[in-house]
Amino acid sequence: MFTTILSLIRPFILFSFLLILTLLISRLGLSLWQIDRFDNLTSLLTLVFNGLRIDLSALGYLLILPAILHPWFMLSKHSKKWLKVLKVIFFFIFICILFFELATPAFINEYGFRPNRLFIEYLAYPNEVMKMLFNGHLFTLVLVFSLLILPCKPLWQFLDKVITTKTSQNSISFKSAAMAFITLFVVLALSARGTVGHRPINPSLVYFSTDPLVNSLTLNSIYSVAHAFKQLGDEKNASKLYGKMNTEKVISLVQQATGLSPQAFANKAQPSLALRLPVYQGKPKNLVIILEESLGAQYVSSLGGLPLTPEINKLNNQGWAFKNLYATGTRSVRGIEAVITGFTPTPARAVVKLDKSQHGFFTIASLLAKHDYSTQFIYGGESHFDNMKSFFLGNGFVDIVDFKDIENPQFVGSWGASDEDLFNQADIELTKLQQSEKPFFSFIFSSSNHDPFEIPTGVVTPIEYTEAQLSQYDEKELSRHKAIQYADYALGKFIAKAKTQPYWQDTIFLVVADHDARALGSDVVPIKNFHIPGVILNAAKQSFSDERVVSQIDLAPTLLSLMGISNYSPMLGHDLNNLNVPERAMMQYADNFAYMKNDEVTILQPEKEPINFRYDFKEKTLTPKAQNQALSEIALAHALWGSLAYENEWYGMPDANNDDNQAYIKYTAGIK
Repeated sequence: MFTTILSLIRPFILFSFLLILTLLISRLGLSLWQIDRFDNLTSLLTLVFNGLRIDLSALGYLLILPAILHPWFMLSKHSKKWLKVLKVIFFFIFICILFFELATPAFINEYGFRPNRLFIEYLAYPNEVMKMLFNGHLFTLVLVFSLLILPCKPLWQFLDKVITTKTSQNSISFKSAAMAFITLFVVLALSARGTVGHRPINPSLVYFSTDPLVNSLTLNSIYSVAHAFKQLGDEKNASKLYGKMNTEKVISLVQQATGLSPQAFANKAQPSLALRLPVYQGKPKNLVIILEESLGAQYVSSLGGLPLTPEINKLNNQGWAFKNLYATGTRSVRGIEAVITGFTPTPARAVVKLDKSQHGFFTIASLLAKHDYSTQFIYGGESHFDNMKSFFLGNGFVDIVDFKDIENPQFVGSWGASDEDLFNQADIELTKLQQSEKPFFSFIFSSSNHDPFEIPTGVVTPIEYTEAQLSQYDEKELSRHKAIQYADYALGKFIAKAKTQPYWQDTIFLVVADHDARALGSDVVPIKNFHIPGVILNAAKQSFSDERVVSQIDLAPTLLSLMGISNYSPMLGHDLNNLNVPERAMMQYADNFAYMKNDEVTILQPEKEPINFRYDFKEKTLTPKAQNQALSEIALAHALWGSLAYENEWYGMPDANNDDNQAYIKYTAGIK
C-alpha cells in the first residue's frame, strides 16, 4: 500500500520541486542583481530561508485543490481524463508563476519592489496600459513573452513524465486513496498556513529588513499580488496593520495636531469639522490648481535637483514657494486626494477610488460650489482613468473637460493630448469662465511627464550632462528628463499667456506636483522621494521662500484662506498663512506610514513596533534614533484617522440639519 500511496502523491512531489527550484533561482537572481542592498551574507541567507517559507505557502494554496481531488479521480473510471486535466493545471500554474517572476525586474525598476496592488489596479484600464506598454516597454514585453514561450515544449514533456504512473487503477484501493488524500491535505494545508502559531504566515512575519525592496524579495511575485488582492477587501482598516488605539484618543490627537482650539470642533458626528476664517477679507478670488505629473524636487534646481525646470524656478521667485513640501504618496490619485480633499494618506487605495467616497465626500470643489463657484476639471487624457471622473462628478465638480473636448490637439501620445494642447484648452475654458461673471475653480492635471514620455519633437534641448551623470542614467531616465523639460516649458508658456488674460485678475494659481517620479532606495520610507515643488502665484502676497516642513494636505486650507473663503470643513491641514503652525508632513509608502515633525520621523510598519529617525535635509538621509513615544502615538493616530473617517463617514460636507452645531448655522448664514 505504501508504494501505491507514494505513486499517488508522486506528481505533486515532483511538480513542487520544480516550482521551488524555479522560485529559488528567480529569488537568487534578483538578489544578486540587487546585491548592494544586502548588508552581509546573513541577510542573504535569511532572505532565502524566509523566501522558502513563502514559496511553500504559495504552493500549498495553488496545489491543495487538485491534490485533494487527485486520489479520488485516480480511484474512479475517469483517471486517464483526470491525468490530462492535471497536466493542464500544472502547466497553467507554472506559466503563471513564471510570468510574474519575469515581469518582476521591470516592476522593480519602476516602483522599487515586487508587483503588488498597483499591478492589480492597472488591470482596470487595459487601453491606457497597453498603449504605455507598447509605446514605452515594447522590448520588455517581447522579452517576457519570449522567455515565457521558450520553456513551454520542454515543460509539457516534463509534465508527461511527472503524471505518468505505473500503478494500475485496480491496485488503488479506497484505503490507499484515503491515505494519499490525508497526506496531501495535511502537508499542503500546513505549507499554506506556514506556521503552527496563532496566525498564518503573512509578509510581516518574514520581513526582516528596513529596506522595502529586500523585504519584497522575500516574497514571490504571485504571492505578493495575491496578498495585495486579498487586502483590497480589508483595506479600510489601518489598525490591522499598525495596531489599535482608542478612537477618542485618535480624535483628540489629530485635533490637537491641527493647532486649532478644542472649542473649534463642535460637531460630534464629524469630529474634524471646524470653522476656519480667511486672512483675506475682500471679494472672493478665483482659483486655478495645476497638478504636475510625477515632478519631484530632484528635478528642480531651485530645490537642489537637476536643472530641468527653469520655468518653475522663475515661478518660485515670483510667488509663495514651498521649499520643503512633501507629497502624501507615490500615485497621482494620492496627490489628487491630498490637494483636492485635504484627506490624510492611508494604506488603502486613495479615496478617489473607494466606494463610500464617490458621493458626498468633502472636496474643495463641493465647498466652493456652496459659495456659487463654477467648478471644473481639465485633463488631456481620458478622465475615467483612476476613477477620476466618477469621483469628481459625485463630489462638487460640474464640468469635466478631457481628451474628447481638446480642440485640434497638435500632439497625441499614449496618455492623451500634450501639455501644450492641454494648456491651450485651459486658456479657452478659463476665458469662458471669466466671461460668465461667476467666481470659478478650475483643476488642471498634466500628463506629458508620464511613461512612455511621448512629447513633440524639436521643442526642448536636452541639458548637458557630465560623464559621471550619464553613467547614472539609462535611456528611460534620460527620456524622463526630456519629458520634464517639456512639461516645464508648456507650463511656463501657459503662465506667461495667462498673465495677459483678463482671468488672471482676481485668480490665485497653485502649481504643485502630484508626487515624485519614482520612490526608490533602501530607506524604509524614502523621504527624499516625497519632496516636491509647489508655488502659489498671484495671491497678493510678496514673493517669498517658505522653508517650513509642510504637507500637500496643507495646501487646500491655505488657498481657501487666501481666496477669502470662510470654510467649515473636515480638513486637518494647516492654514500656512499662520506662521506659527507646527511643521509636519505625512507620507504613505506602500504599507509603511511616515510622520515627520520638523526633522524627526516616526515610521510605522505592518505588525511591527514604530521606529524613529532623524532626517538630514541636506544629505537626505535617515539616521536611527531612540523611540519617541509621544511622536509614535501622534503618528499612529494620523495613520488610523483616515480609515476611521472613511469607514464612519466623518469626511463629508457639513450637515445642514445638525441643529446642535452653532458654528455651522453661523457659517451658512454668512455665505447665503
